[in-house]
Amino acid sequence: MAAGGEQQQAHRAGIYKQKNKLHKHGKHRTKGEIGRENKGRVAVVTLTKKQRRELRKMDRRHKANQLRRNKKDSVLTEKRRLGSRDGPPHLVAVISLHAGVDAGAVTRLLRGEGAGGLVHEEQGVSGAKDSFGLVVPRFKQRFIFCRPDTADLHSVLDVAKVADSLVFVLESTEGWDSYGDYCLSCLFAQGLPSFALVCQGISDLAVKKRAESRRVLSRAVEGRFPESRLFPLDTEQDVTLLLRHLGSQKQTRLAFRSRRSHVLGQRVSYVPDAAQNGTGTPGTGLGTLRISGYVRGRPLQVNRLVHIVGHGDFQLSQIDAPADPLPISSGAPHPAKPGKGGDVEMMDGGMDGDGDGEVRVLMTADPSQRESLQAEAEVDPMDGEQTWPTESELQEAEEARKNKRLMKVPKGTSDYQATWIVDDGEEADDQEEPDSCDDDEDDVEDMMEDVDGEKDSQDAGSGSDSGEEDEEVEEEEEISTTAGGGAEEKYDEGMDEAEESEGLKRYREARADEMFPDEVDTPLDVAARIRFQRYRGLKSFRTSPWDPMENLPLNYSRIFQFQNFERTRRRVLAEASEEEEGAMVGWYVTVHVLGVPPSVVESFQAGKPLVLVSLLPHEQKMSVMNMLVRRHPSTTEPIKSKEELIFQCGFRRFRASPIFSQHTSADKHKMERFLRADAPTVMSVYAPIAFPTTGVLVFKQRENGMQDLVATGSLLNCDPQRVVLKRIVLSGHPFKINRRSAVVRYMFFNRDDILWFKPVELRTKWGRRGHIKEALGTHGHMKCVFDNQLRSQDTVLMNLYKRVYPRWTYDPHVPLALPWVKREEPKAVNDIDME
Repeated sequence: MAAGGEQQQAHRAGIYKQKNKLHKHGKHRTKGEIGRENKGRVAVVTLTKKQRRELRKMDRRHKANQLRRNKKDSVLTEKRRLGSRDGPPHLVAVISLHAGVDAGAVTRLLRGEGAGGLVHEEQGVSGAKDSFGLVVPRFKQRFIFCRPDTADLHSVLDVAKVADSLVFVLESTEGWDSYGDYCLSCLFAQGLPSFALVCQGISDLAVKKRAESRRVLSRAVEGRFPESRLFPLDTEQDVTLLLRHLGSQKQTRLAFRSRRSHVLGQRVSYVPDAAQNGTGTPGTGLGTLRISGYVRGRPLQVNRLVHIVGHGDFQLSQIDAPADPLPISSGAPHPAKPGKGGDVEMMDGGMDGDGDGEVRVLMTADPSQRESLQAEAEVDPMDGEQTWPTESELQEAEEARKNKRLMKVPKGTSDYQATWIVDDGEEADDQEEPDSCDDDEDDVEDMMEDVDGEKDSQDAGSGSDSGEEDEEVEEEEEISTTAGGGAEEKYDEGMDEAEESEGLKRYREARADEMFPDEVDTPLDVAARIRFQRYRGLKSFRTSPWDPMENLPLNYSRIFQFQNFERTRRRVLAEASEEEEGAMVGWYVTVHVLGVPPSVVESFQAGKPLVLVSLLPHEQKMSVMNMLVRRHPSTTEPIKSKEELIFQCGFRRFRASPIFSQHTSADKHKMERFLRADAPTVMSVYAPIAFPTTGVLVFKQRENGMQDLVATGSLLNCDPQRVVLKRIVLSGHPFKINRRSAVVRYMFFNRDDILWFKPVELRTKWGRRGHIKEALGTHGHMKCVFDNQLRSQDTVLMNLYKRVYPRWTYDPHVPLALPWVKREEPKAVNDIDME
């Protein structure tokens, strides 16, 4: 008790009392501890969990197991149907990869009695070499073997698009030669299905050398085919093992063909329109093509458009269901009866149902629901005409004019260019509107042509052609060769001087573009403001705006575009995967194709494969397709932008002139003048719409007919609003330097050009930035101010940009490549080319 009767109070800790952390014992809190801490409070996540229909952990695990099991069952079902009674026959293509091997020997062994199957010679693919059907009751499977012409690369690629398996015939020591490696590069880029490697001749070697030969061959092929099995094919037992492997191996799924129904033509007949109508009068030169084959991929619908590879898009009239010519017999193998070929004779002789079997019409096209063949949009020439404004629009324009702050800009500058120009208060000499221009300048703008990458100033000013906008005008290179004697004369006999001169010109252009990217010389006889009037400056290539709908060319009125391409792609592919109507997969059908020219039948009779594929919605319409490719390592010749190339995009094959651009994530993309070897490149072309994922192969055809693979990649998207900007760089030399200011010459050659390009920012090769302050004299000298000290060794640069578009040179008819047998040249010439 304290003095005075007052009771002493206990000490209370203040707000600054030290609070130590609890010891981390490494154990998690129990549910009871968490409940005591929360004191009955329930988290918001727990309240909304039921509303979001979230499953518990065990339920999520069961659901994942069910999805995995369903996916596995669907894959197994699809695998078991292939080659069975309910599915299409297993289509196998035999391809030789070496000139020293005989692929026909492989097909002869498969056709022999040792395979244990029933051979149907007449049920193969008409026109193909060694094509036959094989039914193996022992495995309860059926096969169709075909051997495409290896010399024709397009035939090999077309068969590989629809084949279930490929059998590569290798040489016992080297594996494949240079042309075989070229074919493999194309097949890998297109999409390689399941395959098997076959080698002959190992059994003929000595017993001690067989193991060594297999080891050497396995080491040679492991780079292309890692962990692949090599099958010797010399005896009947080897044939049985190969058939078992082909029927049971895992099937590789190729997206571009599994989402579309396709048919490989086995029997084809053609009826001209005049003969079909029975009038006897001359028709349109077209007719009805009847193609018989097995449906693969997805169900075939009669109202959908179809594409015949290499020939174009067509409509269907009806689909018939003749008897299956390759049934699986339940008994032992026995020779085919003569009466079994009645269905084939019926189809070849007109397919009208006369014969042993009856042809049943599955479905007929409905003209009201059948898709249109319209590939281009209808162009209305009055669509862009100006109408008389209304009273409200006139009033709004008057108010905007009163409230608008006027700013003095150089003559000829548009409103779009003037948005980022800083108003420094200087008085302009003229009082014209920013977008006004003299009539003479408008005429010159219509007549002038933009010249790419000019290095000769006099040639740069002389190039003018209203038909083409981006052709370069270069001085022709003349190469004189001196005649020599002996080996030199023989070497010069096979040389084309024109081709050699063109190659030298391309090489110099590519080298100049690599050393001085986008740099051009200002012409002396033409004013720079006229020569480069289509170009504009950008404050920043990354952030400065560029309207994608501004000044579009006339060809853009002919194409189609999507509001959201990715959303449309997902919807179309989802609907295609759920379709279960039409001729089902595995059915043997006869498809009636309307409006087909006779050239299709002539190509089939010449031994070319006939592949018919059903198109998805919108895939016949033209648009701007962007393809992401990489240059093929075997290509050494420079590939220039807007050069005509041959494209193979999925099932389509066409010719077009693309423009190259960088692959970036920005809203603007810099154009590339040449196809680069060290970076991926985007090629933009006018072509029919296709939905990714799809492989792309790019070929270049020589003057002698040979086609070289120059690039491979995949389809990127369909985007007509992709802004591709061509950059030119004007260079000047610092004449007099005074700290941050300098007098620059050789960039322009008159005073008016300097005033025209005064708003554009300058940069130097050493990283300095500046702008034009004033013009000095009348001969192109100008005073410039930079952000730091300028060195005398530096170069002053000005970047100008212009949007470019592809050329409309789309051609679906691609010429045939020169056969490989004609490509062979003397050994000495090959050695020189390799060096």
